[in-house]
Amino acid sequence: MESMALLLAATLNAGTLLAFAALGLLINERAGIVNLGAEGMMLVAAVAGYATAFHTGSDWLAFAAGAAAGGLMAAAFGVLVIWMNTNQYATGLALSLFGAGFSAFVGIGYAQSKLSERPRFEIPVLSDVPFLGSALFKQHPMVYIAVVLTVALTWFLYNSRAGLVLRAVGESPESAHALGYPVRRIRMLAVVVGGALCGISGAYVSVVYTPLWVEGMVAGKGWIALALTTFGTWRPIRVLLGAYLFGGVTMLQFHLQGEGVEVPSQFLTMLPYLATILVLVLISRNASFIRANMPASIGKPFYPGS
Repeated sequence: MESMALLLAATLNAGTLLAFAALGLLINERAGIVNLGAEGMMLVAAVAGYATAFHTGSDWLAFAAGAAAGGLMAAAFGVLVIWMNTNQYATGLALSLFGAGFSAFVGIGYAQSKLSERPRFEIPVLSDVPFLGSALFKQHPMVYIAVVLTVALTWFLYNSRAGLVLRAVGESPESAHALGYPVRRIRMLAVVVGGALCGISGAYVSVVYTPLWVEGMVAGKGWIALALTTFGTWRPIRVLLGAYLFGGVTMLQFHLQGEGVEVPSQFLTMLPYLATILVLVLISRNASFIRANMPASIGKPFYPGS
């Protein structure tokens, strides 16, 4: 029973870092922008967050540094694709490659360092409840913030005027422009906010999830977060549930190894990525369902006055 509680707790932990990045990318795509640079943004944010936590001892400053790093990289991406009309896919891939190289260079001095002792978090009274206490109520506050963010984003997209405008820009930027909305500025703001959330996810990796810095430590999680937007059909709550699902698959490999299951470790390591491919293949079989849910102008450039 205790091992299952620990597995559930680890699942929430692993799912949280995917959730922040995937929700950020969802905001981008709801505005019609595809950013393939999540992996690079998360890596740069991871080293920025780790360096900040190392020098200040504050997790919250580390998350702020990660958000700033992710937002800055996203802003550069936004200028290129929104104002200079570069190809979104090629620019995103370039951003990802740049982030991998830049983070490796900047992080050289932190490879052998250690953070100060990590604070322990638990909710009084609830943390003492058998099973549920260990599974749900001894988590880092960012785990609960991810849930609140998901609910807030759902309300924003479907119940607020600003959210409806954002979705309109992603569906038909020409129509939104004709109604007088500044499409490019709206897309730019969405890109920066999405990048900041990817940055928070990157900082979470190096400060909470595995509190150390290792080159390439994001290890493909940015690509899984990108796949989660399609898996969740661009709906925040589905994206969160998908993040927990993939987080559970990731943690399952360690649980199975701990239980002494005789399966090659390489196969267990592949599980999250195999699950990602399998889910995308299954979803792609229903093209009409995808078209009914995806923003109509996703990935398409917008030229005012054309």
